[in-house]
Amino acid sequence: MTVRTRVAPSPTGDPHVGTAYIALFNLAFARQHGGQFILRIEDTDQTRSTDESEQAILDSLRWLGLEWDEGPDVGGEYGPYRQSERKDMYKDFAMRLVEEGTAFLCFRTAEELDELRESRKADGKHTALKQSDLELPQDEVERRMAAGMPYVVRMKVPEEGVCVIDDMLRGPIELDWGQVDAQILLKSDGMPTYHLANVVDDHLMKITHVIRGEEWINSAPKHKLLYQYFGWDMPQLCHMPLLRNPDKSKLSKRKNPTSILYYQRMGFLPEALLNYLGRMGWSMPDEREKFNRDEMFANFDIQRVSLGGPVFDQEKLSWLNGLWIREDLTPEQFAAQVQKWALNPEYLMQIIPLIQPRVEKFSDVAPLAGFFLSGMLSISEADFEHKKLEQEEVQRILQFSVWHLDQQTKWDRDSLFAELKGLADGMEIKIRDFLFPLFVAIAGTSQSVSVVDAMSILGPDMSRARLRHALEVVGAPSKKATKRLEKEYRALSA
Repeated sequence: MTVRTRVAPSPTGDPHVGTAYIALFNLAFARQHGGQFILRIEDTDQTRSTDESEQAILDSLRWLGLEWDEGPDVGGEYGPYRQSERKDMYKDFAMRLVEEGTAFLCFRTAEELDELRESRKADGKHTALKQSDLELPQDEVERRMAAGMPYVVRMKVPEEGVCVIDDMLRGPIELDWGQVDAQILLKSDGMPTYHLANVVDDHLMKITHVIRGEEWINSAPKHKLLYQYFGWDMPQLCHMPLLRNPDKSKLSKRKNPTSILYYQRMGFLPEALLNYLGRMGWSMPDEREKFNRDEMFANFDIQRVSLGGPVFDQEKLSWLNGLWIREDLTPEQFAAQVQKWALNPEYLMQIIPLIQPRVEKFSDVAPLAGFFLSGMLSISEADFEHKKLEQEEVQRILQFSVWHLDQQTKWDRDSLFAELKGLADGMEIKIRDFLFPLFVAIAGTSQSVSVVDAMSILGPDMSRARLRHALEVVGAPSKKATKRLEKEYRALSA
């Protein structure tokens, strides 16, 4: 048997360090066994998936030194490797299950589903809906079908009992069927859900080992059942521990920058970041902290993975990155890396047209452009003092901006200005006053180049991180105040 592993990111946002973490361990396991590693793009969410996000995933994983044997950009025997290009086959598999009686057409409306869940909740039952909850009388099914009402395809699941999942790290895991819902397999638009596409693709691409995050443990019974329904052998499952914030909560961008692009923009070496991800829940046999990719592959043993939630600590990452910079780079290599990082023509030519009109002598360049070459800025609460804005209003502007910009997929200057102008108008604040705290957060001063130009150049990851940093500096709202602001922001957005 040839070992085949895969990573299957969704192109719906910035490339996540969690994706790189899972990709690294899948690649290490494949290389240890002389197997193949596959990159598959799971773009079934057509409303959120973008070509730009997919390209960012490919570029960032390659920047880290992770390569794949088959994928959307390199091809392979089992392509296509984008789920959107495999759409037609999923419907055939879903309807096969309907014909065999292991799945059914569900015409329930969203309102009916809510009522059913509330009813089960009132009865003290799990809110997972089963076929027995969802079934309609045959004449009603025929009426809705004739009326052309939308439907989804759902899988049938046991009403009770226990499902046992064999995990490479955890051994047998028992999960209650009562908490497993009759999962949608095919959506009303004809696109598959993750669960159907994942199982079909893993089978057709001959994946032998599925190494993924532990958040998928609760979905494993559905996947195991689908393999049984189709009569296919199930890959071996291995659920990796989740990356954690220092407070042990799940790694999230609200507490820790999660985008690979952020760490690239901050000036981390790819070798150091990959080294750090390799230390997340795993260690070398000799326990040394600094090692390269090939050394990890040569010594890799999946059984050395610890189930304790590995903490993603930026200070420890910075320390490790410093070792790589000091121990592995000659002065000439250091200079070349700095030039490649931020002094390259492509990046500089975005900045120069903005600062040149303000320059009288070349010594003006560093003060004007310094924030483009920095990480988190050294700012204080006093920097946000404004004659027309109270501190609470500054907090409100920064918090609403963070929430609003988190949702933006277009990150060019015109789109950013339009979104921020709309937010300012909704908050009934003049745009000039509204942008003041953003200038300070992004550039460290209000006397700078256009803040939307700066944000466009810095990119979404660094911009969002600086805004969150500024919110901490001025004093993030209390939990009670945050709830009030969330309610106000939702109303404003609506």
